[in-house]
Amino acid sequence: MTVPGQGFEPATGDGPAAAPGGRAAELRTAYEGLLQIRRLVNGPAGAAVPAPWEVRQLPRAVALVLEAAGIVPSALDARGVRTRTGYRVSAGAEPGRVEVTWLGPAGGGAAGEEQERLAACAAVLERLGWVCLLYRGPRRRRFLEVEPPGGPGAPGGVAGPGGSPLS
Repeated sequence: MTVPGQGFEPATGDGPAAAPGGRAAELRTAYEGLLQIRRLVNGPAGAAVPAPWEVRQLPRAVALVLEAAGIVPSALDARGVRTRTGYRVSAGAEPGRVEVTWLGPAGGGAAGEEQERLAACAAVLERLGWVCLLYRGPRRRRFLEVEPPGGPGAPGGVAGPGGSPLS
C-alpha cells in the first residue's frame, strides 16, 4: 500500500491481502528503483549487492525483492487471523538480520510447503547478493535468515539463537 508522502511499502506478510493487480505498476517502479540505486551507489559491484539503504532497512528491502519476484506474501484479516499462505518478513533475532518464514491459515498445509518455498525465496534473494541460511527453529518449523554479504552470521558463522542450520 502506498501512503501519501511515504512511498511504496512492500508486503511483509503481516497485512491485508492486496487487491489483484492493484500494486503491479507501483511494485515494478519500486523494484526498478532499487536496482538503479544499486547501480549508482555500488560502483563496480553494481546491482549484484545490496545498497547501503537496503542494509539499513532490511525487512523492507527483502520484502520488496520477494514481492517483485512474484512470491505471494501471507496475509492477515482485520482480526489478525492469517488468511493466505505465503512469506512473512520480520526483523531477525539479532540486528542486521531478517527472518523469512512461510505461514498460512491454520490447517492450510504451510508447514509441509515451507522447505521448498523458503528455498525458492533464498534463490531469489541470493541472486541479488543477500546471504541466506535455512534454519529449523522452535516446533521444528523452518525459517530463512537473511543478511547482507559480510554481515553477522555470514557463511562460516555460528547458528543463530533458537535454531540450528539445516544441511
